[in-house]
Amino acid sequence: MKVTVQDLIDKIQFNVIYSTPTALKKEVTTSEIMRPGLEMAGYFNYFTPERIQLFGMKEWSYMMDNVENNRYDLLKKVMTDVTPLVIVARSLEIPSEMIAAAKKQDIVILQSREATSRLNSILTTFLDEKLAERISVHGVLMDIFGVGVLLQGMSGIGKSETGLELIKRGHRLVADDRVEIFQRDAFTLSGEPAEILRNMIEIRGVGIIDVMNLFGAGAVRDFTDIDMAIYLENYDNDKEYDRLGNGSDEIILDNVSLPQFRIPVKTGRNVSVIIEAAVMNFRAKQMGYDATKTFEDRLTNLIEKNSEDE
Repeated sequence: MKVTVQDLIDKIQFNVIYSTPTALKKEVTTSEIMRPGLEMAGYFNYFTPERIQLFGMKEWSYMMDNVENNRYDLLKKVMTDVTPLVIVARSLEIPSEMIAAAKKQDIVILQSREATSRLNSILTTFLDEKLAERISVHGVLMDIFGVGVLLQGMSGIGKSETGLELIKRGHRLVADDRVEIFQRDAFTLSGEPAEILRNMIEIRGVGIIDVMNLFGAGAVRDFTDIDMAIYLENYDNDKEYDRLGNGSDEIILDNVSLPQFRIPVKTGRNVSVIIEAAVMNFRAKQMGYDATKTFEDRLTNLIEKNSEDE
């Protein structure tokens, strides 16, 4: 996924000091941010011009107090033809030499009121998410009780229909049919819809439904972290299903492990209610309460009591 300078301006509040239409279309290719402090002192051995150049109080102070005669020459070396943009934090004054260098190299200059460290964090988080490699999986992604749930199963099992029922019960759709998954950090997966399918769900026999139009803005989300997966499968009389909840399967998506629960589907089973119960039980375990352990403890106590009575 690509991120342009215009995308940054649309997402994060900046004061645009200098820009041109072509400069706004430049792409940001890395989430790494460069603070050119040593470069202002003339040391360019390990300079990375392809990064966003961020001037905080230290860089700005040195540039303004100690670099005067060759300020323009140094800024020309910092602001190269591969530099996507320059940002000055803390609403610091923009020197005329910086604007002149930006005009020469066709580079956008932005000014932010944010403190430098906070702005660095905001930029890195946004770019990490947007530039992360995406994988596409088949399924329905829902926000159920604040838990990101990926519904999967064979084609025709009823994933979208179940998603629609969950929407009617007050939960939120993130993506239907195709879920774009990316690794937000080493332990967290996030998912979002393919742009062409955003806020839409396909129901066989009905067609495409615009969920936001029919159910309101509260029925959809742009993205969510994925906390668990549920696999819907046809009920098999010969298969032994977990009845105590002693454990769940795990699946690996984009090198991140997710708990997976397999729910059998057959006539008469209210799958959406079962999914709600599975999610609430998952949340309870996350908060430290395990109904299975409680049952096993009660069973152990009952066996011990009966043994004593004998």
